Amino acid sequence: MWDAALIALGKFADPVHIGMLMAGVMAGTVIGILPGLGGIASVAILLPFIFKLDVHTAMILLIGSVAVVHTSDTITSVLIGTPGSAAAAATVLDGHPLAKQGQAGRALSAAFLSSLIGGLIGAVFLTLSLPIARPLVLLFGSPELLMLCVLGLSFAGFLTGSQPLKGAMSACLGLLLGSVGAAPTEAVYRYSFDQLYLLDGIPLVGVALGVFGIAEIIDLLAKGGQIAERIGLGGGWIQGMKDVMRHWGIVVRGSLIGVWAGILPGIGATAGSWMSYGHVVAMARDRERFGKGDIRGVIGPESANNSVEAGDLIPTLLFSVPGGAPAAILLGALFFYGIQPGPRMVQENLDLIFTIIWGFAFANAIGAGLCLLLSPALARLTWVPFAKMAPAIVVTIFIGAFQSSQHFGDLFALLALGFLGWLMKQLGWARAPFLVGFVLSKPTEQYLWLSISRYGAEWLWRPGVIVMGLLLLATIVWIVVGKLKGKQSLDEESTEGPPLLGKTSSIVFTFFILFVFAGALYEARSFPYLGAIFPVAATIPAIFMAVLQVVLDLRAPGVELAPEARNKTGTALSYFLSLVLYFLLIWLIGFAIATALFTFLFLYGWVKLRLSRSLIYTACLVGAAAFMGWMLGLYWPAGILGGW
Repeated sequence: MWDAALIALGKFADPVHIGMLMAGVMAGTVIGILPGLGGIASVAILLPFIFKLDVHTAMILLIGSVAVVHTSDTITSVLIGTPGSAAAAATVLDGHPLAKQGQAGRALSAAFLSSLIGGLIGAVFLTLSLPIARPLVLLFGSPELLMLCVLGLSFAGFLTGSQPLKGAMSACLGLLLGSVGAAPTEAVYRYSFDQLYLLDGIPLVGVALGVFGIAEIIDLLAKGGQIAERIGLGGGWIQGMKDVMRHWGIVVRGSLIGVWAGILPGIGATAGSWMSYGHVVAMARDRERFGKGDIRGVIGPESANNSVEAGDLIPTLLFSVPGGAPAAILLGALFFYGIQPGPRMVQENLDLIFTIIWGFAFANAIGAGLCLLLSPALARLTWVPFAKMAPAIVVTIFIGAFQSSQHFGDLFALLALGFLGWLMKQLGWARAPFLVGFVLSKPTEQYLWLSISRYGAEWLWRPGVIVMGLLLLATIVWIVVGKLKGKQSLDEESTEGPPLLGKTSSIVFTFFILFVFAGALYEARSFPYLGAIFPVAATIPAIFMAVLQVVLDLRAPGVELAPEARNKTGTALSYFLSLVLYFLLIWLIGFAIATALFTFLFLYGWVKLRLSRSLIYTACLVGAAAFMGWMLGLYWPAGILGGW
């Protein structure tokens, strides 16, 4: 095993691998400070650019981005009181008050060093888990692997967000979307509706960029204004590091809490950081300063949120069960290269596992150093109105989505799923289970088929299956009891400010989802048995849950919308229509001319930027896109009227 670790370490002597690691770190660092985007968006944006890379280089690029997002998202949490991601919300409680007291530098340096140590502790635990977990993984057959997938889906659905039913239906919706195209167990195309684009299914890139990237951009544009007001960094950078050394026990305990939260699918970085913060407060003798600017309230959650990602890699790589959306994207990338995490990966690709571990550790160190050096410059990004940055992000997302299959269906799916993701966010439907369900759809169906074909119904009585089934049942009972007692789970999908859509919209959307599941079940009647069993298994429980959710929605009290909600909804829809216009322009006149027109009209028409600045911005963006295409050998869509 240690030979594989040394082989993996040697790969980082290659300048190409170092360059890719730096590229991933820079992408994660910049995107991490933009509120609402976070780790999912950074990995999703990089995903299209891995297709021409070998698997080791691709994983180094992606893991570099994952490892640093929870380091850089601290900048907005401390400086403006708005977390760059949900996992950084706990840092706001004490980090922002410290910034108001002129101690932003102290809070940031303590946070960066805590994140670095937490990430390294997480990497150590990931390494130590291999000798222990490897024999266990090799004992698992298809029934146990199937139950692990079901557990991962259930945890992601029931434990993510404050509404477990919606989370579970979101996971089922992801399973259903993943079943589109050729069935892996039968010679039949499912839900293709005679469209050539759907025969191979919908690419993961479009799903991830749409549900998270486009949806977040619409939401941020609807809120309007610049991300933050200006605030000084102050001094105390050395003092912050001394604080971490003085409270080393908090760092270690927070890191261990984070690893544990990452190992459990569906818990995630948000719960891990809050658990660590609660632990720090509970263990403190003097609690009166918490929430007013106590440095311990920064060290605790920051040491946890990076170690969570390392913990999340344990079930992802060893059992093929991602605990959250970033890990689900990594899992999908491995599937693209034909690598199945689990027993085969442990036996045949152990060096790749160590490459990911080394990359995670190195990226943590580089990311913390970059954040320390670049904090003043990165902080200035939060002073820029998001609308001015939006065209560059949108163009990058469109470029990435089109590279999946180089079909206009990629862009159509991107927009459709983006609008779906925005609706889900506004109506309290957790989106992470949707992505986890989509990624796990293929392995879940394959394990189901193998279990039935090899064992018949006897697979249900295997000891491992029974144990995991009891664990699943206990989870459901715990959730029901918690709901009856009025407890709410941590909501990673909560929207900031008042909701933009009310009770009627929620009921209509649930009816729409019910119609989708019912239609899919009806369509499955025409499939052969082996091709129908998986979509039927995904839709029948979802239909029952949807009916129950409709009843709950009808009985729920109406949500009083804020006066500005209607205006913000209209603004969000207008920005979405601008993206539809961009798609139509690409379809008509090609990517380059459409990008120039869209960028100029967006900046000059919507943002009201001066003519000269709009023209310069447009020229720079088109030039950068052309250079990126030339460097990476990307293909641009040509319009039906010509153009390029």
